[in-house]
Formats: sequence, structure tokens, C-alpha cells
Amino acid sequence: MVAWRDVNALYQIYPRSFRDADGDGVGDLRGIIDKLDYLKGAPQSLGTDAIWISPFFASPMKDFGYDVSNYCDVDPLFGSLVEFDELLAKAHARDIRVMIDFVPNHTSDQHAWFQEAKKGRDSAYRNYYVWRDPAPDGGVPNNWLSSFAGSAWEYDELSGQYYLHSFLKEQPDLNWENPVVREEMKNVLRFWLQRGVDGIRADAVWCLSKDRDFQDNPRNPSYFGDTQAYGSFIHRNSKNGPRLYEYLSELTDTVGEFSDRRILFEYYADSMIGDPFEQFRPFYLEAFRGIGMPFNFEGIHQQWGAEPFGGFINRFQALLREGDVPVYCFGNHDQPRIATRYGRQQSRLIAMMELTLPGMPTVYYGDEIGMQDGQITPEQVRDPSAGENGMGGRDPQRTPMQWTNDSSVGFTSGAPWLPVASFYQTYNVQSELYDQHSFLTLYRALLELRREEGVMAHGDFSLVSTNDNVLVYERSGEGRRYIVALNFGDQPVAIRVPHGEIRVATHVGDVLSFDYDGALRLQGYGGAIIDLR
Repeated sequence: MVAWRDVNALYQIYPRSFRDADGDGVGDLRGIIDKLDYLKGAPQSLGTDAIWISPFFASPMKDFGYDVSNYCDVDPLFGSLVEFDELLAKAHARDIRVMIDFVPNHTSDQHAWFQEAKKGRDSAYRNYYVWRDPAPDGGVPNNWLSSFAGSAWEYDELSGQYYLHSFLKEQPDLNWENPVVREEMKNVLRFWLQRGVDGIRADAVWCLSKDRDFQDNPRNPSYFGDTQAYGSFIHRNSKNGPRLYEYLSELTDTVGEFSDRRILFEYYADSMIGDPFEQFRPFYLEAFRGIGMPFNFEGIHQQWGAEPFGGFINRFQALLREGDVPVYCFGNHDQPRIATRYGRQQSRLIAMMELTLPGMPTVYYGDEIGMQDGQITPEQVRDPSAGENGMGGRDPQRTPMQWTNDSSVGFTSGAPWLPVASFYQTYNVQSELYDQHSFLTLYRALLELRREEGVMAHGDFSLVSTNDNVLVYERSGEGRRYIVALNFGDQPVAIRVPHGEIRVATHVGDVLSFDYDGALRLQGYGGAIIDLR
């Protein structure tokens, strides 16, 4: 099995949308099993060394699996534990590591723990969740808001108390101040790690610790609009509490009980509560130990340009110590797709950048074929975070994987749970597999280079320049040296870089070359990886 240190990339699978094997319109574990050869182990495969599977646990599906009713079982919609064990064995046979999602902040309100907790204040499970008496005026205990709109407090008629839910009211927050809860959650990790799971992705960890006195969040003085909108407050007290890294360290230590495993923490830096870059530092200082590390999503929010991206990467690299592992991530199931945010040609450049940065990059399913967000009409909306008009939801980036160029895109024999995105006739695995100019060919070449050259994951990073829309940086170490040159502008440029072999390019033929005088010519949105051996 390839060691985590040598994994070339982590490939995220949103199981509802990857492949449906039973024809009910929703992706499943059998569908993932059927497509393992696409990922690795067969001619023309993508060539990724690890997969992360979003939740497949038993759930009422109010938030599509992020509302867990049983952490130690598979929801029948996706299959069974037997099928998961088969998936794990067949992935390992192809030298693919398997990471699963873990939702530590909240359960479903249908979880047995919460059903018992609701029976009264004397319930043995009452303290598994966060309960508070009403405010003196009978209202909510404080002004904390749910990320999905409205108060974060829901009133329970039977006990006369409110329970906390940082997300949907059907997702009550667990009480991480209770050591019994923490042990329960560590046992969940042990259940899956003992089964052979290689890694854990921990969801929404910023919510695990809150202000112990439940103080109100302060107003955001720079926000103008709805006074009860989420953005109208600085969420200083409802998240990132004083014990956060203590809790994360406990999870890291649990994963560390098993050989060569990893835990990745979902974390979005909040500029309203401090410097975004400094918010990543404690993860490495307090919860790292070579096992636990945060996703860096800051690249998702960068403005287009060589200077914004170059500055972001250079500053983040500067805060890392030797041995720290960055996890760059430019797309996921909660954010608009890269090709939608920036454009298809631009997204090829992002691929080249991400897969030549240090650490462990993450690729969201479909990005490797240039998928864009789907068009979701109000009556097709499925995401509970969407407004009444369907705006703001995450359905567009969760549309079915485009395997073929027919109307069902090879995803299902039934009606897909979300409509297929546009341009599926062009941007699909079948059409791109043998096209030398396709997204898929580019990703395969980048992943192959990354697997061949340990310097890409472990070598030094040095920013060379961010001039004239061109970002140039050097990757060096292990006796190797590469220059990466990326043109963020739409016009051709010629730049001076050391002459070498062009190993991978975002364009081919007459649009990218070294001129006779040694200048590298990059077409608009073109890039090159130059081997200086």
C-alpha cells in the first residue's frame, strides 16, 4: 500500500452523484466499486492514490448524510457494511487508500442518543447535547444563528428548554464538553479504522468548541442589510472556542493508535475573527503530530490573478515548519466548481498549480473532466441550505458525474436525483479518455508526474515572480529541480526562465514553446512545468 506520505492526490467522491448501480437515481457504494478501475489500476485510469468518500452512514438525509442517525452502519440507500468492506478490499488491491467522512459536531435528531435525550432533563443522554433554559424574557438563550438561517436554538416543549443546532434544527449539536461524548466519538473512529479505513475527514470542526458562558455574538459593523442574516454577526462565541485544539488533539491521538493513518479537518478561516493565515497555525502546532492537518480552502476564494494566488501560496508556505503537510483544496461539494468560478481554460491552469504545490492536493470528482455547475430550477432544488428561490444552494456543484455522452451520462439507468449539467456531450470521461488535449489527459499527466517525482509533494517551494500576469515558482529537492510557469492573462507572453524539458503543458503545439533565444512563450491561460535536470 502506498504510504500516506507518498499519496499523489486525494480524490473526493460525493457518493450520491458518482455512480448509481441499482437504478434508483442515487449513487451508491456498488457504483464506486464499479468505477475503481477508472481511479487506478487499469490502462488509461486517472491514477489517484487515495479517495475520500462523503457520508454514507445511516441518515434521514435531511442534509444528505451529514445528519447521522447511526455512525457505525451504512444507509440502505448506499448499500451495506458488506459492500463497504468489499469496496475497501478492492480499493486496497489497487493500492488506493480510502478516507471516509466523519461528522463530530452534530447528529441527526433521529439518532438514538437524541431520542433518549428528549425524554426529559433526567435522561442519561441529556448531557450528550447542548441544552439551555430560555432567556429571562422567555426567548432564545442568546443571539447565535444557524448557518442554514434563523436562530441556532430550537425549543423543546416537553422539557421547556432549547437545544443548540449550528446547522439544521434536525442536526442537534453534540456537547463536546462532556467527556463521555468525546469517548463515544473516538470509538466511532476506532470502529472504522479497525475495519481498515485509512483516513478520516472531520466535518465542521470549528463548531466543536463554543464560548462556555454562551455570550452573544457581537454585531458586524461592516454589514448592511438584514439584521438577522448570518453575515450581520461576528461569530466569535459560537465557534472556535477555547478547547477546540484540545478536542482535535484527542481525535488525532485516536487516529494515531493505528499505523499510517491520517485525519483531515474541515476548516474555513474567518477574517472577521482574525488573520486567516494565523488561524491555520494552531492546527500544526497543537493537533498535527504528522497525523492531523487542516484543509486549506483559502484558494477557493482568491481573486483571479498571478499576484493573488502567488501571494496566498507564498504566505501559507511561510508559516509551515519543516515536515508540516499542507492540504490545498480548490474545490469541494460545498463550493461552486472551479470551471464555473474562473472558466474552463482558467481551471486547467488551477489544476497545474494545485498539482505542483507541496503536500497533498485534493481533487473534487468531475473537476478532472472540466465539469461546471449544473442549472437547477427552483422545483429541482434538493439542498436544505438553499433559499426559497433556490439561490445559494449547493446542488449545482453536486450534479451527476459525466461518464458518457448520452443523456443519462452513464450515471444511472433511472432518473438522476439531480439533473445532469450542460455540455455533458463534450465533457465526459468517454469523450476525453483518448483526447490528447482534454482535461482528463492533463490531470492524468499531472498525477503521473506527481507520483514519479517526490519533489512535488516533499520538495522546497520558492516563489520566483508574479510579474505581468505570470506566476513562476520553483520546486526543488531530492536532487531534482522544476520551474512552474503559469500565465493568468488572456494574452500570450514570453518570459525568461531556465531552459529545460517541458514535462507537462496546458497547451500543445504552436501555442507553447521555447523561442530560439531561450524565452518561454505561453499562450493566454497557458502553463508549463519545466524539468531542469
